Amino acid sequence: MQAEDAIAVEVVYCCADEQHVVRLAVRPGTTVGEAVRLAEMNERCPQFDEQGTTLGVYGRVVAPDGVLEAGDRVEISRPLIADPKQARRRRALRER
Repeated sequence: MQAEDAIAVEVVYCCADEQHVVRLAVRPGTTVGEAVRLAEMNERCPQFDEQGTTLGVYGRVVAPDGVLEAGDRVEISRPLIADPKQARRRRALRER
């Protein structure tokens, strides 16, 4: 692949204690899932587990087979540890 054929994208994942931002030059037609694999997050962040994560591009949830465009930022979201609605209810009950 020649440099002028590549498109620039970023893949971002936040561990508990640090943020990983990987800039990639990929071929046009690369999918979100392929970019995640190319970023090698499992090597950068030992607790990374692709199962259960949600993928997004600029905050919009996308499927792993979604095709990337130049300048896209792929965000890998970890699963929630608590349901936000239930946590809010528990806090409200404690504050009473």
